Amino acid sequence: MATAAVAAAIALSPMALVAGGHLEKYNLLPDKPFAGTKLNILSVVTPQFDGLMLRDEEFTELTGIETEWTFIPFGSLQEKINAEGIAANGTFDVVNYLDSWGPPNAHWLKRIDELMARDGISMDRYPAAFARSAQYEGETLGFPLRAHPQLMFYRKDLIPEPPKSWDDVIRIGKELKETHPDIAPLALYYNNDGNRQNLFIWINFLWAAGADIFNEDGSAAWASPEGIQATKDYIELHTVHQVTNPNSLAFVEQDARQSFMQGNSAMIPVWWWAYSGFYNPESSTLTKDQVAFTGMPSYQGKTKTYAISMPFSISTYSQNQDAAWEFLKWLSNPEMDKANAIEREVAGKPIVNNVVTHISSLQDADVNAANDGIQAAAWESLKESDIMPQIPEWPEIGDILSAAIAEAAAGGDVETLMKDAAERADKVLRRAGRL
Repeated sequence: MATAAVAAAIALSPMALVAGGHLEKYNLLPDKPFAGTKLNILSVVTPQFDGLMLRDEEFTELTGIETEWTFIPFGSLQEKINAEGIAANGTFDVVNYLDSWGPPNAHWLKRIDELMARDGISMDRYPAAFARSAQYEGETLGFPLRAHPQLMFYRKDLIPEPPKSWDDVIRIGKELKETHPDIAPLALYYNNDGNRQNLFIWINFLWAAGADIFNEDGSAAWASPEGIQATKDYIELHTVHQVTNPNSLAFVEQDARQSFMQGNSAMIPVWWWAYSGFYNPESSTLTKDQVAFTGMPSYQGKTKTYAISMPFSISTYSQNQDAAWEFLKWLSNPEMDKANAIEREVAGKPIVNNVVTHISSLQDADVNAANDGIQAAAWESLKESDIMPQIPEWPEIGDILSAAIAEAAAGGDVETLMKDAAERADKVLRRAGRL
């Protein structure tokens, strides 16, 4: 419920919104009703959010609200989010999390639909998959401020024409094994790492085949004939066609990226944010002239990709929820999104970031000019994309699937493993009352 200060501020005439310069642009409340508040923000480590954090003096000048950022590496973030939910003490006013962690934590993440309606903000400003990733059971939990489509990156000095289909990937891979036997054609990641990364490419095959994760009745759907065949084709990139890096069984996504950056693999399907690192001399042996990207390959003539996001949400345990909403409005503004992908230095610190989440930024000529057109390629990918299931049981079910995929890639029988995984998943769903 809005405080008296909020109500009074809302009642002021529209002309008051221009006070302080950018209040109208960011749709912030006038007269600094929350001046003196200090917000604690929990965020993943990334240059994108460094760029936002380095700009937050503007927010403080406009609102009188101070901010304190705590940055956590991705590998430790889920544990930290879970701990915050259990502690229920409001240590952090605003939290950043992976979209699939949203449903298990939805009981303490603030719904913002009424606030958006009040302040004229629509989730239509985001691609549909990004918007869905920040919602749960039809309600909006936050804004998808870090979000990723998938692209296929490749060595353009070795591959003149990029692959358009997974059959192309296999053909190019076999050619590369003949012409460049010291370079693995494809870096994939089949390891069961606890973050379910080996599902990220698999689900492209599943969806393109017309299969899905769950049936309409909520039961596991991946063990259908179409799902089984799609899974076999995904696994056979490694076991039969052998176009993957030999270490792909042990690889997580980071290992695959390292393999590409060190010149040990020629193709990698991965999130778009990885692009700048692929030619950064501090992290890669490759030059920009060697790296190119294209859309994800089609399977059986269709392309449907997985999109992922890391929303920012307000904790319902926070004592500063109104001030936190002002912060989210400032943080998620489309102009901020654009500037953070164009400007290469903020407050004297170099920032290289190509991640944007607004449709306007994805289609913006200046943003694309500053980032080699990667946003335009991403926008095409996002037109046919979806997200992982947004149910509280997904982490447990995803772990079952991830273990089956890893075992299959190691030589296990795909059909047996996937049917067994479906049976185990249905038990979880029945226990939860979903079946």
